[in-house]
Amino acid sequence: MLAVDVGGTKLAAGVADESGTLLRRAQVATPTGPDAGPEALFEALRGVVDEVRDGGEVACGVGSGGPMSPGGEEVSPLNIPGWRSFPLRQRLARTTGLPTTVDNDAKALALAEGWVGAAAGCRDFIAMVVSTGVGGGIVLDGRLLDGRAGNAGHIGHVNVVPDGHPCPCGARGCLEAEASGTGIRAVTGRPAAEAGPEVVRHVGTLVGRGVSAVCNLLDLRLAVVAGSVALGYGRPFFEAAQAELAARCKLDFSLGASVVPAGLGDEGPLVGAAAVAWRAVGHDIGVA
Repeated sequence: MLAVDVGGTKLAAGVADESGTLLRRAQVATPTGPDAGPEALFEALRGVVDEVRDGGEVACGVGSGGPMSPGGEEVSPLNIPGWRSFPLRQRLARTTGLPTTVDNDAKALALAEGWVGAAAGCRDFIAMVVSTGVGGGIVLDGRLLDGRAGNAGHIGHVNVVPDGHPCPCGARGCLEAEASGTGIRAVTGRPAAEAGPEVVRHVGTLVGRGVSAVCNLLDLRLAVVAGSVALGYGRPFFEAAQAELAARCKLDFSLGASVVPAGLGDEGPLVGAAAVAWRAVGHDIGVA
């Protein structure tokens, strides 16, 4: 299965088998700057797709930043300004000659983690990406929530700081504005990777705050978190997130909720994209 991951930092492609094992992968930095128009971005993506293909793929699955239109027909990733209402599904289908399915990258991660990752066997959880941006996918009663236009679970735009920093979505104080790699740089003036211990704990606390709202709203007890910021910050981040979760999840059904690192590491986005494709062709991945 051909898997494609579209992110604000990198564009990646790979091939995964029916067990979720990633067989091949390639990636390139996402083009930025004044020359990073729609076609330049797509050509960069086409290059990594061509690099991994051997002709044996039967379908293509894509995980992309959002928001997007129903069915992923058009994508407008907030962290990729060069694509607004870009017809990603159609263009990839035409380029590859394969049936192509596009979904939100964090929803794709939820499929992957529920299939072969840290949430395997769990029927109710949220999976999150805390990286260049912040996204989420929610599984309830064993089913991935889609929503009217396919954008359900977008926890990055839950408000965690009233009247906080401006968010690319147009609001203020969103989790993405305060805790993403882009937001951390905007707030501190330094790359997220250079954050000191106080910033790491603060970011973890804000993620725990956002997760607690979802757990209390949707009767969840598990959050699986991936992404370069979360996994790069490691234990101090997760300890702060867990402490905030414990302080705010006091209802009988949310008491004891936990936040844990994603199980698939940096393979998660591509395994998730493959899961999107396997799900589309009716293969049992454990999440409907």
